[in-house]
Amino acid sequence: MVLWVFGYGSLAWNPGFDFDDKIVGFIKDYRRVFDLACIDHRGTPANPARTLTLEAQKGAVCWGVAYCVNGGAEKEADAIKYLERRECEYDKKISVAFYKEGACLIPAITVFVSTPDRNINKYYLGPAPLDQMARQIATANGPCGNNREYLFSLEKALFDIGHEDDYVIVLANEVRKVLAAQEGRKSKMSGSHLSVRFDFSPVHLPALRKATVVKSG
Repeated sequence: MVLWVFGYGSLAWNPGFDFDDKIVGFIKDYRRVFDLACIDHRGTPANPARTLTLEAQKGAVCWGVAYCVNGGAEKEADAIKYLERRECEYDKKISVAFYKEGACLIPAITVFVSTPDRNINKYYLGPAPLDQMARQIATANGPCGNNREYLFSLEKALFDIGHEDDYVIVLANEVRKVLAAQEGRKSKMSGSHLSVRFDFSPVHLPALRKATVVKSG
């Protein structure tokens, strides 16, 4: 038996398990949403991070990376054990078809998702206004890093595979606005002679979106 796992979030750039092959492609009728809480990696119980899950939407296409584990039962079991521990906020594993260039390449690939019901999955946050999500992502931190790094790494990973997600880009730019406003307030309070300028233009090279520190006088 061969195990295939679909990475649409952090697995797309940091799988963390031993695999034998990977393929860029997509699944149908699902879209990314930052509706899941993370309280032990990039957030805390007091200030949870927002991370990805999938939402069913007819006609949607979600690009990502398919990972193949083909080294026997023990290797597959090790991969699943690792993934279930890492993806503990997700309460379901589903099997869907995986496509490449319009053709079904893998009839059944494993995808970790959450039930969109707080009564069933305590980690499910549900949707929120864009500015509220941006503030939460800009300020959440946890043992494995901060929430904004998760978002910016996803943005870059999707750019690298050639399939950017407009939802991710809009949210990332909104987070940058929040961070710029925070830096502006800090600068005023400290009386510093340094100002911070952020580029919010809708460019598609994440490296060009970094903050630039400029001497004023």
